[in-house]
Amino acid sequence: MQFKEFLLLSLIGTSTAQNASNLTDALGSENSTLSSLNSLLQQNPQFLQSLGNATNVTFLAPNNDALNAIMNNNTNSSSPISSPGDLDALLRYHILNGTYYASDFGNTSQFIPTQLTNSSYTNVTGGQRVECLADSNNNVTFISALRQNVSAVTNNINFTGGTIYIVNGVLSIPQNVTDTLANANLTAAAGALAATNQTQNLTDGRNVTIFAPNNDAFNAIGSVLSNQTTDQLSNITGYHVVNGTVAYSSDLQNGTLTTENGEEINISVINNETYVNSARLTVPDILFSNGVIHVIDQVLNPNNTSVAPDTTATSATPAYTSASSGTGGIPFTSGVTTPTTTYPAATSAGGQTAEGAAMPIQTGAIGAAALFGGAAMLANF
Repeated sequence: MQFKEFLLLSLIGTSTAQNASNLTDALGSENSTLSSLNSLLQQNPQFLQSLGNATNVTFLAPNNDALNAIMNNNTNSSSPISSPGDLDALLRYHILNGTYYASDFGNTSQFIPTQLTNSSYTNVTGGQRVECLADSNNNVTFISALRQNVSAVTNNINFTGGTIYIVNGVLSIPQNVTDTLANANLTAAAGALAATNQTQNLTDGRNVTIFAPNNDAFNAIGSVLSNQTTDQLSNITGYHVVNGTVAYSSDLQNGTLTTENGEEINISVINNETYVNSARLTVPDILFSNGVIHVIDQVLNPNNTSVAPDTTATSATPAYTSASSGTGGIPFTSGVTTPTTTYPAATSAGGQTAEGAAMPIQTGAIGAAALFGGAAMLANF
């Protein structure tokens, strides 16, 4: 049974909760807006029971329009997304650990763990994260895979065990490293990791931070990369990976991080811009199944670790002397499958709030395959 049919059958019936003493009762009290969600929960009694016992949680409840949009936009009808495990994972990704009211959020992102802890879907200690922030009017945004975001349309529906936000979309479970890099149009980084046989280690790894150069950065030093041995390339790619630490943007402060190859990278925060050695961080916090990816505008040089950022430069200067573009196109991309859909918010800085903080681009409704595709591929690796 395909997911579209599975979801349609699950949405038959309604919840009839009479009071809001627990989470399921509170959801039932909003049945005119959440009838599709309530019906889906009624068709999954084991999860519904655990939901009723939940305490100190924040539940992000997709409204009827959000769930209907999934059905209407499920363009990949061949994707086998009828697994109860997939559905359980998706629902658990909407449960934040802790009670967070709208007033608890500001324009600095918080990365809050969820009840998605199943190792088939995530290798982040304490549960896969959701990025949360708000503007000065308490308009709250929740950001998931590939910086896709949903907005709260109703805040702070309280019950004895926490609070509920009604949201206008469905969160997407973060994907494995290969799919995340490809869909973020970081195909050179994906190819470089594959060329140095590091993809599987990152797929199996736990708590990983990757500083991923964009395609232009790889192209800018194509002449250097074409002359590297496999061991030299492995040293370069390893210098962009931090194992054992998930360093979200809110964790990046002046100091150092030790990379996979044992060398340190220098983190500098200057005039609200973050730099890694001399590279500028251009897109922060692309969540993936094992941690987080930050996009940078240079390829880091493990043999030039003391290079400092030039905050006055209008374009990135490679950390490799005498480097130039190669003649064969963007390095490492020839064997990488070009994604049919990329996500602009994962490859650009996004808009600005009134306070000047970067906000993601609203990406709208997506198909069921995008919600589960990364998780399903992770399980099949």
